[in-house]
Amino acid sequence: MADATRILTVTRLNALLKDVIEDNFVSVLVEGEVSNWSAPASGHLYFSLKDGGGQLRAVMFRTQARLLRFLPQNGMQVICSGRVTLYPQRGEVQLVVDAIEPRGVGSLQVAFEQLKANLAAEGLFAEERKRPLPPYPRTIGVVTSATGAAIHDILNVLERRSAGVRVLLRPARVQGEGAAAEIAEAIADLNRQGDADVLIVGRGGGSLEDLWAFNEEIVARAIHASAIPVIAAVGHEVDVSIADFVADLRAPTPSAAAELVVKSRLELEGHLDHLTLRLAGQMRGRLNLLRERVDGLARRLRSPRQQLVRCRERSAETARRLRQAMARGMREEEGRLAALCARLDSLSPLRTLARGYAVVLADKTGKAVSDASSLGAGDRLRIRFAKGRAAATVEEVEP
Repeated sequence: MADATRILTVTRLNALLKDVIEDNFVSVLVEGEVSNWSAPASGHLYFSLKDGGGQLRAVMFRTQARLLRFLPQNGMQVICSGRVTLYPQRGEVQLVVDAIEPRGVGSLQVAFEQLKANLAAEGLFAEERKRPLPPYPRTIGVVTSATGAAIHDILNVLERRSAGVRVLLRPARVQGEGAAAEIAEAIADLNRQGDADVLIVGRGGGSLEDLWAFNEEIVARAIHASAIPVIAAVGHEVDVSIADFVADLRAPTPSAAAELVVKSRLELEGHLDHLTLRLAGQMRGRLNLLRERVDGLARRLRSPRQQLVRCRERSAETARRLRQAMARGMREEEGRLAALCARLDSLSPLRTLARGYAVVLADKTGKAVSDASSLGAGDRLRIRFAKGRAAATVEEVEP
């Protein structure tokens, strides 16, 4: 029969195994393919690492997960650093991960590509949303380090070109912990102030790590939200950042950004010089033409006395013709009036009365009597003749 003192409970055995594993695998590097990836709301990350011969469960707690610059995905080949432990409740060995690096490609590069793809899908890089630079800016807002080379390069270019513009510097850290938040806040501050016509956001050259603040999502969204056009000027010609894709215009260097801002002003000045020369030439030609016309008119100019005599003659002739026309018109109108009077006289009731007729009016109504049956004996009448009137009384009616 087995010795009871040597019998172990499951819990005790798991505890012993846990001590053995944790004492011997304090720090390990494990390479494998990510599978069963899970990122619940708790912030912890759960996944498995596998290769051709097996798999290992892994967990990355929230504190370390926050430091990840990229998001691992199923199928990605990674190297995990951490410690091995045993989960007593299930008796499973698992890897507690402190850091994850992509195999063959740096984590920053992976994070860059992931953020670039996500923002592109949202439309932050769309060409149709990019705005043209103002042609004649009066105030240029600059977001960069107050002690870096970028601000000095910008000021040197503007001074050399005598642009006559005002520079409004909003200093911010451009690398290190918290730099991205400062850059985003500086862009927002200049927008709230509203004095700048265009913004230059950037810094001088450096490594990918040095320039990383301009690859942060918070900076990209601040540029996208800016109501003022933004020029991104990050690093050197070969450096490309997320800020470059979101900005309205990318400049290879801060100096180039300053040149782009004042380019329109210099082109305008050159164009004005050209127009001035053209205008002067056209004015000379016009003046010569007018001078020739004046000379021709001077040769054709006659004495004012002759002009007055000719005008008097024309005026007298016009007055004579007007009097003749008025006399002719009066004669025609008089004849027409006489004819109308004759026609009116022929139609007048007085002419009828003159031929011996009379108008009989009822005394009561004053209306003309045309029917004898409307009268009765004793009715009073008034009779109008061509000359004078008379009153009468009806003695007898003969219908």
